[in-house]
Amino acid sequence: MANKQSHIISVIMAAYNSSMYIGDAIQSVIDQECHDWELLIVNDGSTDTTLEVANSFRDERITVFSQENQGVSAARNLAFSKMTGNFFCFLDADDVLPPASLSSRLAVFKTDPTIGYVDGKVIYADQNLTPTDQEYLPSFTGLPKNQLLQLNRKCLFGNTWMIRRHPDVTYRFDTDMTHAEDLFFYLSICVQSDARYNFTDQAVLLYRNNPQSAMTNIDGLGEGYSLLIKKIKTNKWATYWQLFALKLKVTKIMFLSHLFDGGSVGKALRVLVRYW
Repeated sequence: MANKQSHIISVIMAAYNSSMYIGDAIQSVIDQECHDWELLIVNDGSTDTTLEVANSFRDERITVFSQENQGVSAARNLAFSKMTGNFFCFLDADDVLPPASLSSRLAVFKTDPTIGYVDGKVIYADQNLTPTDQEYLPSFTGLPKNQLLQLNRKCLFGNTWMIRRHPDVTYRFDTDMTHAEDLFFYLSICVQSDARYNFTDQAVLLYRNNPQSAMTNIDGLGEGYSLLIKKIKTNKWATYWQLFALKLKVTKIMFLSHLFDGGSVGKALRVLVRYW
């Protein structure tokens, strides 16, 4: 049996009960200006018609896998074991890629072989994919590890990095984490390489504001940050003062989240001692 053809970019999509949106996400990959890609869709035990919608697309560059529900990290790890691209990026099943998403990031890589990660502009949209007035644009270039430890928004939106594969780097999500897993993954690859971060000012993602997003779960986010801090400390990825500053930043984020978004004064006050 012949080996599967390799492509320059692997797009990884984990999907769980995403039947309402996944068709838009898949079509946005098909509509890319760059045609040399593979789309690896991992159906993570969906109970709706997500799998049927994914399988309805007839494009040899699209491969669909299914597994029992294990979470987004396990789904992405499965895709890692199957990808063939020299570069890879992620696409959530409820978001879409603008037409130049792949080509604009790839163009930045071609300017400098030391660049290992390329990000770009994110446009927020409503449930119907109508853009809102809100946008995100990175503003940092260089080694990203210290910026990530500071939760610096200059290079941190979410899973919007395109990554140049390196043979000596292990790419794997921590399946213990259900929140902040993107940040932990970025840190895990940055400590293995001295690759640089850069960005394009073109839009690379149309982000659908989904009320069911994991980021709207304040308690879950708090648990994720607790685990993040513990794992960074265990892996010795930060100095004492970097870890101290990270705890301060997380404390502020969670205090304000509980106070204003969650409306709980009691939980906000408990945050002041949780991370210490």
